[in-house]
Amino acid sequence: MGLFSISSPTTDVTGGPGQSSSVSRARVLWLSCTAHALHDGYTDMMYALLPVWQTEFGLSYGALAILRGVYAGTMATLQLPAGRLARKFGTRATLAVGTVLAALGYAAAGISGTLLGLCVALAISGGGSSTQHPLASGAVSRVYGRNARGPLSIYNFSGDLGKSALPAAISLLITIMPWRHALWAVSIVGVLFAAVIALFLPSIPRGDLSMKKASRQHSNDSRSGFSLLFTIGVLDTAVRMGLLTFLPFLLKTKGISQSMTGTALALVFIGGAAGKFVCGWLGARVGVIGTVFATEGGTAALILAVIYLPLTPAMVLLPLLGAMLNGTSSVLYGTVPELTSVDRTERAFALFYTGTIASGALSPVVYGFLGDQIGVHGATIATAATALAVLPLALALRPHLRTT
Repeated sequence: MGLFSISSPTTDVTGGPGQSSSVSRARVLWLSCTAHALHDGYTDMMYALLPVWQTEFGLSYGALAILRGVYAGTMATLQLPAGRLARKFGTRATLAVGTVLAALGYAAAGISGTLLGLCVALAISGGGSSTQHPLASGAVSRVYGRNARGPLSIYNFSGDLGKSALPAAISLLITIMPWRHALWAVSIVGVLFAAVIALFLPSIPRGDLSMKKASRQHSNDSRSGFSLLFTIGVLDTAVRMGLLTFLPFLLKTKGISQSMTGTALALVFIGGAAGKFVCGWLGARVGVIGTVFATEGGTAALILAVIYLPLTPAMVLLPLLGAMLNGTSSVLYGTVPELTSVDRTERAFALFYTGTIASGALSPVVYGFLGDQIGVHGATIATAATALAVLPLALALRPHLRTT
């Protein structure tokens, strides 16, 4: 059976045999992927709205940064509580309510008239979105068990689709209607999808026998293994966000035009989406450690190549660089269930996502200060060095994995 197959001869997630197993697993996967696309789209939709809010409310750049920080901070800090709520009320109910809150937060932003009102609305939306990463990825992990690595890479890839679609949609909508009406429109989509989750997401099991056996086999060292995986995830995110911070300035030193800068970033993002999809499959085929070595080593080499090559060959390498930058994440997410007990899957994903989100927020600041001291080229080289720092950690992780 192929890795990305969504059928299985084993027990249905809701208790039935045969074909219902395939249908239920497929439903969990695609609803989780759609939730990921919607919530990630809501998260990045704000970038398209910040200029509108700046004009509407006369906000400073500092105030705009506060808006972004309120959303991201609320989403990051509430992921662990979201996992606890899911254990009490169930994944389906918690994810559905979270999706409603994420949608209603933007609806509230559409009726707000002050910076405080926007902050409250975005805190509501960010709090709702805090449910998605731990619960949806945990659901996919539970229903696929040992075969979850491939489906988790599909889930990971789906977030990039939302990041592309919703910001583009809101940008189009605000050209044909008032921005407040546009927010209400995308909020209605979220409320409708929350109803779909409540009605059609199957009950998620707390773990099958094979997963419980695997948990017992790795109970003694899973905590240290997860700590290593967590550290790798934090560093991998730091490399990605740090490089993206400096890439436009690096290309500017090569003479790129302003219009071509957007094209260059699009090439990186396209390659990144492909890398997320492919590397989950690659991790299952050649092993976690081999894939991490390939992606992190490739990232370091390609960063150095982009620094020193002329503009045209550097542009050619950008999609491959994007694939290396983002590819590691699919392998890491697929490894989380392997290094945690079955009953703590959602908590493990919540911890992991909280760490990577925090790294994504803080690393550009750290690299930015470094860039002030040693320049764009020096700070970009530092991102390559960070990628190489992952390699000894990956070797240390090897003994904790079932397969390498």
